[in-house]
Amino acid sequence: MDYRILGKKNLTPVALKTMTEEERVQLCSELRDKILNTVSSNGGHLASNLGVIELTVALLSVFDYTRDKIVFDVGHQSYAYKLLTGRFEKFDTLRQKGGISGFPRISESEYDRFDTGHSSTSISAALGMARARDLKKEDNYVVSVVGDGALTGGLAYEAINDAGHSKTRMLIILNDNEMSIDRNVGGLSKYLSKLRYSSGYISAKATTESFLRKLGFFGRGLIRIIIAIKDFFRFLIYRKKPSIFEDLGLVYYGPVDGHDVKSMIKAMDAVKDVKAPVLLHVVTKKGKGYGHAERNPSNYHGVGPFDLVTGVVSSSKASYTKVFGSTLCDIAAQNRNVIAISAAMTQGTGLEDYSLKFPTRFFDCGIAEEHCVTMAGGLAVSGFTPVVAVYSSFLQRAYDEMISDVCFMNSHVVFAIDRAGFVGNDGHTHHGLLDISYLNSMVNMTVLSPRDYKDMRNCFDYAINKCEGPVAVRYPRGCSPFEATGALYDDPAECVLPHLSCGEGYDFAIVSVGRLAAEADKAVELLKEKGINGIHINLALIKPIPFKELIRMTNGIRNVFTLEEGIQSGGFGEAVIRGFGERNCTCRVYTFAVTDPMIRAASPAEQLKEAGLDAESVAEKISKTLGGL
Repeated sequence: MDYRILGKKNLTPVALKTMTEEERVQLCSELRDKILNTVSSNGGHLASNLGVIELTVALLSVFDYTRDKIVFDVGHQSYAYKLLTGRFEKFDTLRQKGGISGFPRISESEYDRFDTGHSSTSISAALGMARARDLKKEDNYVVSVVGDGALTGGLAYEAINDAGHSKTRMLIILNDNEMSIDRNVGGLSKYLSKLRYSSGYISAKATTESFLRKLGFFGRGLIRIIIAIKDFFRFLIYRKKPSIFEDLGLVYYGPVDGHDVKSMIKAMDAVKDVKAPVLLHVVTKKGKGYGHAERNPSNYHGVGPFDLVTGVVSSSKASYTKVFGSTLCDIAAQNRNVIAISAAMTQGTGLEDYSLKFPTRFFDCGIAEEHCVTMAGGLAVSGFTPVVAVYSSFLQRAYDEMISDVCFMNSHVVFAIDRAGFVGNDGHTHHGLLDISYLNSMVNMTVLSPRDYKDMRNCFDYAINKCEGPVAVRYPRGCSPFEATGALYDDPAECVLPHLSCGEGYDFAIVSVGRLAAEADKAVELLKEKGINGIHINLALIKPIPFKELIRMTNGIRNVFTLEEGIQSGGFGEAVIRGFGERNCTCRVYTFAVTDPMIRAASPAEQLKEAGLDAESVAEKISKTLGGL
């Protein structure tokens, strides 16, 4: 497509404001084409971005992005915004090493006002910006764009409650597309469905209310009467007052067609100067304009490269996620106490088949990780074995609940922690680099880290059927670097590879965690070529560390190197150093871990190399260390 409008270098706020209706239609078409072509090549978030193209064009036709503050919740729907704010020329580098991020990043553009990546944060951030504006006596607008899925997260309601109470002037645009990552669940989704069909009342409300207030006491009385009449007729229609947002102190307008740019511009112009927090309800369709994504928005939420014509995603290989899902189904078929819990990530965490096979033993709680964990605690003390499946970076939100509502009571809750380690192109907000450290801080917690699929099945069988107390099984995104190796075992403490009587005669030992066993194997071979002989020990059980076995195997080795895909502070390596010291071991222990958790978007292999955790970097560091001793 010839991007005759989108490709203009002078696509300024003034140019956006003064476009004709026909030019805006053309601009939306160009944005949709550019996003489709780029995501089909690079991968990324597709359905959510296609759904907000018209909304973004309307937003930037009313507000000035150079001075107004626009905050996108999660931020995975900000592609059109990036294209319209000076990043068209670089957009082909989306989610590539050194390229454009898939999320708003302050470091990338002065027009990205807040780093996002997780859900339900935008209203809080925008309220802070609005209060800062008022303190500095400035007059810019502050806008939060939040999806209906994000409203299943409690943080959004804490912010709405505060904004409504404070009466701070700001605009919240509710992008209501009936989908978060998986289909929204619960009462809020049903409630918004009713609101979608309520009649709009945007036209004269602000003007009438302003006029009546000028009449003083008499006018304020009329306002109260009008509100009472309005609420009465609403009650007759819905049998309840349909706007919970007004009850929380917001001024509610909508719903508005989110694919009608003209209507949205009219609505935004009408509400932008209301001297109160306003919620504008916009109804959109995820995947708009691309049939495959419209029909299956969940499949095109976060997608790898795909064929633009057929919609077929490039790879369908086995993965840790898929193996978890099939393993849990097998275990649940034998153990009726098993309950699976998701935080709006049924498909993403591999639980789709489970949810169909065991619908009464599956709960999707929405984007509410804290609630998921505490509810799991309630199930556990009632005799069930809940398995909470969640991405590592999202589980960070439930840190307090894990400690207070599970670990302190030593409850048997199993945490299936997906996306542990580097995640690739989603970048640093989605890396699972902190879990070992924060899990190490939790009393009674057992932590397992399988290296391959067979090891993973054994770990979950142990965690669910043979272990007591809280257990976490952490595993990475993507495919295993190994074939199905490892023998069956009853206790992960037994799964220590290789089984040696002692390590005498070796120059060094590498003790690895999880999939980095593959890099450790390669490093040992690279060093062997240089005449430096070592062994590789891989642990499935990393908390509590099986020190008796580990010390026996490293006996006689002067230099031990730990290798983990997590941050160094508080991690596995530091636990080994402390444990060896407490047991008066004389060997030197060196840690290979992540020192910079802010490593940006790239492939996982590139991220490992940047962190110095790939085989070549590990071998080089060991060689230098041994040569300097």
